[in-house]
Amino acid sequence: MKQSTLFKVAGGSILKNKMRTLLTMLGIVIGIGAVIVMVAVGNGAQMQIKNQIGSLGTNLIIVMPGSGMMGGANQGAGSFNKLTVDDAKKLKTDGTLFSAVSPVVSAREQVIAPSGNWKTSVNGVSTDFPAIRNWNVSSGEFFADADITSGRKVAVIGATVAKNLFPDQDPVGAQVQIGKVPFTVIGVMQAKGQNAGGQDQDDVVLMPYTTAQNRLSGNVRIGQILVSTATPEDMTAAQGEVTSIMRDAHRLDASEDDDFTVRNQTEITEAMSSTTKVMSGLLAAIASISLLVGGIGIMNIMLVSVTERTREIGIRMAIGARGNDVLTQFLVESVVMSLLGGVVGLAAGFGGAALLGHITGWATSTPLSAVAIAVGFSAAVGMFFGYYPARKAAALNPIQALRYE
Repeated sequence: MKQSTLFKVAGGSILKNKMRTLLTMLGIVIGIGAVIVMVAVGNGAQMQIKNQIGSLGTNLIIVMPGSGMMGGANQGAGSFNKLTVDDAKKLKTDGTLFSAVSPVVSAREQVIAPSGNWKTSVNGVSTDFPAIRNWNVSSGEFFADADITSGRKVAVIGATVAKNLFPDQDPVGAQVQIGKVPFTVIGVMQAKGQNAGGQDQDDVVLMPYTTAQNRLSGNVRIGQILVSTATPEDMTAAQGEVTSIMRDAHRLDASEDDDFTVRNQTEITEAMSSTTKVMSGLLAAIASISLLVGGIGIMNIMLVSVTERTREIGIRMAIGARGNDVLTQFLVESVVMSLLGGVVGLAAGFGGAALLGHITGWATSTPLSAVAIAVGFSAAVGMFFGYYPARKAAALNPIQALRYE
């Protein structure tokens, strides 16, 4: 049988029973649609996490305090702080793979302005901080190395602080009191939004780390050190170099454990994405059950079709049709129904993902690979579940089929 005739006969059989065809495809439509929605939500969540992690900085490596023992009990990460500004300076001078290094002196203070007050995080940083965090000022300017050397009382505020303290005016040049110390606002940072942990990155005041240490915290120890590399490919080697320089700075011998912790951006991203990947896979697996149900529905309908068309099959065999022709015809019908269901399911999935994103505000993104897999899988379902009925039809005895009532 010619291919054109084969598809014409298969198409005519499908269109002959429109309602039954639609009901047969329904399981595939629901299955493919559900899978696409789940993949879109999961992929969107992972992209959002990567974007939020990316907002932390460019090729970022974070050096944090290590753990310590007290009374034989380990106090956990961050409990033993030996980080100092000198460590940051040593990383800056000795590092060969670092593009920028900044100590971070953290405090939480009340900021008082003429129009109100606002409690926020205060970070003392170096002039490398904007490059590390890929964060520029929207108005005014960032402080200079001379301001760090002199410990000048200047501050650059985040967009949230500016909005709450200076709602109707430009903060640049204004005087504020941070804790008990007067500061001059010299700049406002660009809005960054929330990070992956849901914290408002714009709710911050930045100042020279020397000023923060001498005027606010009064501590020799610092909260963390930020390091960035020129390229992502340098991250692994740079992390090893950070560890080596820090161990040398703290005079640790080979038998001693690190008294600091080093984390890079990739590790943070993977840690936060792992849960999302597991949940996305689980939801997609549950949605795939609909495809199995849809495939069983196709098999059932094709078996009914074989029974209904037994005489038709007998006539075709009697006038020369081979068993393979009958097998191919029924397989084509099954695959076409499954593919049509897959295409409709794709449209329903894209629409459902867009609607879900609009209602909930979730980020959704459907990769092209998911579309190709969905179409291929729907065709495979049609072929797998259509083979048995097609084989049964091809195995019919022409004489018995002609006598079938």
